[in-house]
Amino acid sequence: MNRDRILEKLHITELTLMQQNAYDSILHGKDDVIVLSPTGSGKTLAYMLPLAEMTDADSDMIQTVVIVPSRELAQQSDNVLRSMGTGIRSMCCYGGRTAMDEHRMIRQIAPNIIFGTPGRLNDHIDKGNISPYGIKYLVIDEFDKCLQMGFTDEMSKLLGKLREVKRRILLSATNTELIPDFVHMSGAISLDYLDNGEQVPQRVTQHEVRSETKDKLDTLTHLLCSFGTQSSIVFLNYRESVERTSEHLIRKGFSVSYYHGGMEQKQREDALYKFSNGSANILVSTDLASRGLDIPDVDNIIHYHLPQTADDYIHRVGRTARWEASGHTFFLLGPEEHTPEFIEGEVEEYAVTKEFKIPAPSKMSTIYIGKGKKDKLSKGDIVGFLCKKGGLKSDEIGRIDVKDRYTYAAISRSRLDNVLRHTAGEKIKGIKTVVEPVR
Repeated sequence: MNRDRILEKLHITELTLMQQNAYDSILHGKDDVIVLSPTGSGKTLAYMLPLAEMTDADSDMIQTVVIVPSRELAQQSDNVLRSMGTGIRSMCCYGGRTAMDEHRMIRQIAPNIIFGTPGRLNDHIDKGNISPYGIKYLVIDEFDKCLQMGFTDEMSKLLGKLREVKRRILLSATNTELIPDFVHMSGAISLDYLDNGEQVPQRVTQHEVRSETKDKLDTLTHLLCSFGTQSSIVFLNYRESVERTSEHLIRKGFSVSYYHGGMEQKQREDALYKFSNGSANILVSTDLASRGLDIPDVDNIIHYHLPQTADDYIHRVGRTARWEASGHTFFLLGPEEHTPEFIEGEVEEYAVTKEFKIPAPSKMSTIYIGKGKKDKLSKGDIVGFLCKKGGLKSDEIGRIDVKDRYTYAAISRSRLDNVLRHTAGEKIKGIKTVVEPVR
């Protein structure tokens, strides 16, 4: 499939300058390529488009390995490729599920492209589940993160095994001063679209909010109330703090998801799906959510705990004002806290009133249906099931995502109990399934 047909399928009229130059450099050049561009500017599509033309979909060989720092970025990137409708086979490899299950999927799918985290990719190559021979293209997405301390040993081992690689493509929203020798970059073309004089886009307005007490939960509550039903991400630095803060907000009556690295894979997927489909308008998270998530229309970024570095700040703020949208970021400051010195640009005072009203719950709720693509289900099948068995009207159904083994669907919150009652024990396309709410 050529580029124009892919863009038409994605409803994209034209590429940005960064995407066009990356496309040309990767497809028509012979050198390694480094792409530096702000978060939300479309870097994934920038390397996917040329790779789609460079990949032989008729081959059973793995031709490209895309190394990412997190399972979420692996899943997101894989979803982007699938949405392009190229016929190229792909899959993700990451921790949190058994390597044996992934090996079975590798044999079944015979992927042309694999998206994976360093540790899991090493594991598969060492066990012979993935052959390094035939891998011609190497992509390192969020390379500044992948090459940080903690990943170095895994990355060094992994890249040492990929000896047949002909081209390397590195992408990030923040630069790194030194690329280690084991990456074997040679004569790379650097496409730098970072505005070194601008830390965050001018579309993002920076604010500081003062808390009279060290415990800032009440101030956070008032701040969120001032936003009404706007979409917000609250960043904290510790898993325990994420759970404490989310429990406080849920008790107050907010529609909240929480997210951190200590959660089981399905819990993390549930949390992100609720936030992305509008069932929850607040996501409380560690910095795990600052990278690899492409959730549109996030209005506000709140730093309950201050970012520890300038790069951390850039990636947090990159969750809002994606593409050409605008957004706001808020520093929640205790009595002895100050806006970090590395923050550039004007920071406006934002006053919150002590009188507040909790916004009404979100209009949608999320349900889990225990069948998916492997059971030959489509979105149309899900809509039909929810209307016929669940008694819903089409305008009471929101976003539906059919995964391989299960499905998420957003439905009208006011109809949730009725749907659960009427679909209990019912069959979809002749198959009994589980229908339950995502809490």
